[in-house]
Amino acid sequence: MSSTTIPRNFANVCGWFTSLASMAQSPFLLLVRLYWGWQFMQTGWGKLHNLAHVTQFFTNLGIPAPGPTALFVGCVEFFGGLLLILGLASRVTGLVLTGNMLVAYLTADREALQAVFSNPGKFYGADPYTFLFAALLVLIFGPGWFALDTWIVRLVPALAPERDGPPHWR
Repeated sequence: MSSTTIPRNFANVCGWFTSLASMAQSPFLLLVRLYWGWQFMQTGWGKLHNLAHVTQFFTNLGIPAPGPTALFVGCVEFFGGLLLILGLASRVTGLVLTGNMLVAYLTADREALQAVFSNPGKFYGADPYTFLFAALLVLIFGPGWFALDTWIVRLVPALAPERDGPPHWR
């Protein structure tokens, strides 16, 4: 065996593994969107059907305009979850839900947010963490192949965003 055979074989195995792992990206993003979309819908639905309780909770947190804010947050979570499930306006939805979860940390779990570096377990043990993580995944990686966004762009190419920048951005 020559000295170049081992690195070449290693590169082939790495390339094969990378291709195989990449094939899991869209199914993984679909599962994230379906599961966490449903979770967002459930929390939003719960808020919308218990507005008095949510308004009182928001009042205790010192959130301005607690009644309208409770209605707004309930709608953001319910309809944002629905949009995640469908894979429609996915990155915008990911951005809005990320903002929503950051505000949840700032208002209801500030201590956990402040412990992100000093006590990471407290940060990722807080209620907003997994919701935030799921929203960030969709925001950063997009909805994947199994999404209405993807199919709309495939069927109507004129709706595809223009791609500028280096080739690795395309």
